[in-house]
Amino acid sequence: MKFLFASDSFKGTLTSRRTAELLAQAAYEVFPACKCACVEMADGGEGTTEAVIAAAGGSLIEVKVHGPLWEPRTSCYGKLDHRRAVMEMAAASGLPLVPSDMRDPRKTTTFGTGEMIRDALDRGFRDISIAIGGSATNDGGIGCMKALGIRFLDAEGKEVDGCGEDLIHIRDIDESGLDPRVSECRFTVMCDVSNPLCGENGAAYTFGGQKGGTPEMLDELEEGMKNYRDIIKRKYGIDMDTIPGAGAAGGLGAALTVFLKAQLRSGVETVLDLVQFDKKLEGVSLVVTGEGAADWQSAFGKVIQGVGIRCREKGIPAVALVGSMGRGAEDIYDYGIESVLTAVNAAMSLPEAMDRAEELYLNAARRLFRLLRAGQRL
Repeated sequence: MKFLFASDSFKGTLTSRRTAELLAQAAYEVFPACKCACVEMADGGEGTTEAVIAAAGGSLIEVKVHGPLWEPRTSCYGKLDHRRAVMEMAAASGLPLVPSDMRDPRKTTTFGTGEMIRDALDRGFRDISIAIGGSATNDGGIGCMKALGIRFLDAEGKEVDGCGEDLIHIRDIDESGLDPRVSECRFTVMCDVSNPLCGENGAAYTFGGQKGGTPEMLDELEEGMKNYRDIIKRKYGIDMDTIPGAGAAGGLGAALTVFLKAQLRSGVETVLDLVQFDKKLEGVSLVVTGEGAADWQSAFGKVIQGVGIRCREKGIPAVALVGSMGRGAEDIYDYGIESVLTAVNAAMSLPEAMDRAEELYLNAARRLFRLLRAGQRL
């Protein structure tokens, strides 16, 4: 019997790797002769780079970039092989990098994300996957593109800085300086939101508030984003309000699509491909996946959905061991997950559950494998 463990991390408590170690401990206690394998997982959000390079045998590369407030900082992205790299925009332009009292989406930039991409080009990578969750920005990606050589010009023909407040001043776009190596590349964007660039569901109004934007700031940013949208439509014939995901990461999704010809894909699907998950399913009897809290959102691009679908396609049963279950968690049964077990085994507060995470998870893993052993005897 061979088990494959492919769980997401439990935010603030258990890493993906640690869940696999605890599952293996429980599995060997109940099935001493079994074989266990693991693959670290993420859904394209925080921790994606580390999970992918761990599963694919890659390594981290350090790079000097400018953070979201133009401050110098050291960031990292992942090398998978001589052609493939994986990175998170949040490592250079993420919200946690901005102190809470300094959050203002008019002032933040994606310039550092462009510097990461440029460094990857310098090192010869030509297949680059970028996770774009967790941004601090609402600059439409102009900062990122500026780092790659595109000039965004105001009414006087001067180049704007590359922040959210600059969008309203753009009158033309000069692509002549775009790094020519971009044309040699395949860019994949891990994106699990379908928001357009503008409007009530667009970049500014949907995500700007959590980045520090007041209602007045958001109105200002929306006007700038409309200006940016209209220039793109006039110059390139592309209406970014019709492209799902264009509003992701404060409009970075739009810039990557228009200027780098990137393909927007589900984050978990991209991760599963990068770690060659289908190959790891060969000879597997059961897959155990999971996440911290399962609810209706679990069926919308989360790890357990992606894993469940792949397992169903291969005819391999999959179960989920989660921290807790909320409203709509049972929806995941429609995506290849046979059953869901919870680690929490009694009434307790969230802080207590998090403090006892390892103990609770290991006990639940033991219950899972003992139940499986009982099923074999039916």
